[in-house]
Amino acid sequence: MEEFIKYLQGGDLRSIADVEQLIPLIKNQKNFDELFRFLSSKDRLVVMRAADAAEKITKTDPSYLDSHKSEIIELLYHAKDKELKWHLALMVSRIDLSENELERVWNKLEAWVRDKSESKIVRVNSLQALYALSSLNKVLKRKFEIIIRDIKNENIPSLNARINILTQH
Repeated sequence: MEEFIKYLQGGDLRSIADVEQLIPLIKNQKNFDELFRFLSSKDRLVVMRAADAAEKITKTDPSYLDSHKSEIIELLYHAKDKELKWHLALMVSRIDLSENELERVWNKLEAWVRDKSESKIVRVNSLQALYALSSLNKVLKRKFEIIIRDIKNENIPSLNARINILTQH
């Protein structure tokens, strides 16, 4: 754990520090588990960068998230900082969820998408996650269609651009 912290510290919220150098060091579940612990840090910068690394790593290997499912769902419900939220939104959509978990996750992501005071990146990433989850069944697909119809009416360029990308498939 000590070897990873140096890649996550320093600078400010506009910088990802040395996350790109950290990612290749995560070679197995044990390494990922050590990285994941930083999501509970009291240092917002460290959390943001650990979440960034975890999200990038799990894009190609989502199985690293399996043992952290309950923690991710809890973080989703308790996250305050937008930088953590936007990474959690993408990561949670990569996990196998039970019916109950899926309902909880869907409700939280939908709340983020619909919350006009939420960061645009959080809203866009939540929309992306809802799209991924909507492929699981017809009910979610219909809910997603209603969400995008409502969100389109806000006429926010970043959200509309993502909607256009998602609906072209």
